[in-house]
Amino acid sequence: MIRAPYFLYLGSTADPLSIKTSRGVAMFRPEDCVGEFSRPPGNLTLGLPRMDFAEAVAAGAKTLVLGVASAGGALNEELVRDAEAALDAGLDIAAGLHGRLRDVPRLVEAAERNGRALIDVRDPASDLKVGNGRARAGKRLLTVGTDCSVGKMVTTLCLEKAMRARGYRADFRATGQTGILIARSGVPLDAVIADFISGAIEQLSPERHDGGWDLIEGQGSLFHPSFAGVSTGLLHGAQPDAIVICHDPVREHMRGLPHFAVPALEDAIAANLQVARLTNPAVVPVGVALNTSALPADEARDLCARTADATGLPCTDPYAHGADLIVDRIDECFASSLPGTSRSA
Repeated sequence: MIRAPYFLYLGSTADPLSIKTSRGVAMFRPEDCVGEFSRPPGNLTLGLPRMDFAEAVAAGAKTLVLGVASAGGALNEELVRDAEAALDAGLDIAAGLHGRLRDVPRLVEAAERNGRALIDVRDPASDLKVGNGRARAGKRLLTVGTDCSVGKMVTTLCLEKAMRARGYRADFRATGQTGILIARSGVPLDAVIADFISGAIEQLSPERHDGGWDLIEGQGSLFHPSFAGVSTGLLHGAQPDAIVICHDPVREHMRGLPHFAVPALEDAIAANLQVARLTNPAVVPVGVALNTSALPADEARDLCARTADATGLPCTDPYAHGADLIVDRIDECFASSLPGTSRSA
């Protein structure tokens, strides 16, 4: 159990993508965030009160969320030193890094002497099974991406909000550490052994008979040489009825790979549909979600309109402009196939 309120750790990084976990929690659980911690030379902020660990405890914080992405997901000396100080100040520690808090003797000792908890969010369940690909009841939507870190989690959460506002039963299913911190449940998919990826998603999104939707957070990209395996297993396990393609229009190359170009949207849509059809031949695309945070507002809306014309799909920035256009397409595609059951009473 991760105790709220949270105190969000930014560390000394200057890379905005490196604090996406802290940013995601601040965006979607603002009521549980009391402040942020940063140290030089970092100049990033989430707009929260800047505090030290003792001040955060005095403000009511219970857990320091190490919401940063370090090189290789390791717990480096700076992270360990700050985490130890936070434990001594009276905070639990939650982290979604590949390195485990429990494997650092200094942190285990500090937690024990202070009666505090170490929570490794990236620990998959021990009872995962191999996927079987059998058709199962219920409707599922999966967000997919042209690259990593293009807004799949944000899009999925925005769709959940928009669909619920329309009366749908819609539930966010987290597959990454940020999503798990927000939803307080899920599967840390990139920590799952490859043979069990599709099975883990089948367990995360089992049959449902209430006419509702599971909205499954995507991971990686079929076009990213480092992470395409995770994306493939996720597509097979999700058996999505619908996909939404997520894209960063200012991305110059695949993240971390300057020698790989970002694919065209049309190619990414076609490739994801082809892979998804192994377990759900009826899958359809229902929208394009652009991350336009780096663009002026007028340019962003114009780009969404041009992208919709080019792809034949509704296109929006779901965080900046809302996800209603995509929900409209879901209505069109699926309302007739679920008469009286696609929405809650």
